[in-house]
Amino acid sequence: MILPPGLLISAPNSGAGKTTVMLGLLRAMRDRSLNVQPFKSGPDYIDPAFHLAAASRTSYNIDSWAMDKQLLTEIVGTADGADIILTEGSMGLFDGVAQPGAFGHGSSAEISEYFGWPVVLVLDIGGQAQSAAATALGFAHFNKHLPFAGVILNRVASPRHERLTRLGMEQAGIEVLGVLPRRKDLAIPERHLGLIQAVEHPDLDKAIADYASFLAENVNIDRLIQLAQSNAQKHPPSTRALPPPPGQHIALARDQAFSFTYPHLLSHWRAQGAQVSYFSPLANELPDNTADIIWLPGGYPELHAEQLSAADKCFAAIKTFAQSKPVHGECGGYMALGEALIDSDGKTHQMLGLLGLITSYQNRKFHLGYRQASALSNTGLFDKESTWRGHEFHYSQILAQPDDALFSVVDASGDKVQETGSVRGQVTGTFFHMIAKAD
Repeated sequence: MILPPGLLISAPNSGAGKTTVMLGLLRAMRDRSLNVQPFKSGPDYIDPAFHLAAASRTSYNIDSWAMDKQLLTEIVGTADGADIILTEGSMGLFDGVAQPGAFGHGSSAEISEYFGWPVVLVLDIGGQAQSAAATALGFAHFNKHLPFAGVILNRVASPRHERLTRLGMEQAGIEVLGVLPRRKDLAIPERHLGLIQAVEHPDLDKAIADYASFLAENVNIDRLIQLAQSNAQKHPPSTRALPPPPGQHIALARDQAFSFTYPHLLSHWRAQGAQVSYFSPLANELPDNTADIIWLPGGYPELHAEQLSAADKCFAAIKTFAQSKPVHGECGGYMALGEALIDSDGKTHQMLGLLGLITSYQNRKFHLGYRQASALSNTGLFDKESTWRGHEFHYSQILAQPDDALFSVVDASGDKVQETGSVRGQVTGTFFHMIAKAD
């Protein structure tokens, strides 16, 4: 497979400005009439929707912990016809799972090395100058097999600050590809799970256009294009297949409460001939009753719990559907399938009641990480002992979970996880978002 040339946009840590740089570059290159294919390294659910808005091309997650190399290559093959690939890293460049003998597994560096994409390191140099070169030098040489393009200096306070920092980079032999002056007005709004969703941004297109102008003025885009490379290896078809469509017609909830579905799964379902129809529980819309399955994805039901609990027509239709056909929920969708959801103010909202789950946000508890899950019984969706890989990210607490456990679940280190998911008849739910099969 011959892929377009690419770059990986990374940083030493979260919060350094990767997403702003990524969105600005995507739009700036698109403004040059380049067809740019975005990807997101790691399991983040939110960034791909921003990438789509910036590049007008679907962005896919690529995850070297949850996906084998064949599947990674298959997904990156969607870049066919693009002029250049831009991939946004996650966390710090070398941050992966904490597993003996697997340093950096699942990291952005692993993705960069596998596909031959040179790293563009975004450095927040607030509070330092020449010392930033020591950080850049360490990242450039920490893995000698990793292609390294150079740095974009972010949050530069003044021309003097820039001069001093450039002196250090020249001493270290690190190429400076851009210098971004400090601008507080370019920050993307955030909340407790990270960035707000793309659909919630008050004026996303204008914001991205501003990022693009800012990047075009302060980054050497011609040099970035020149540095882009690709070196994907050839592989036979994936042995860790994507899960087959859960039905030939999937009724998928989609609105601000239910928005987190991995794009590679949706594309795969459609490629396998499945039809996906959408409905909005927040708008009290009815799912198509001719569908084979109702799928409630993750999102922010806790922010819309009162409106959801009033969706009488939608909830009644889902309950009727569940009497004869499967219904599945992931994370926020799982919570909505439960008996009740308690919001951050302690108010109880009645949910669908198809499972006995009761969750609360009154005393938040952080749940984050990869999950490997083995099915404990045969259901309409999961064969007994089949194994799946996914990711969990939420702040809810389980107050009651009376139904049978759906999975036996461990984290990336093999430690047991208590959030097993639930099954009652044809209704199933998990706190983790499915990424791929592991067997």
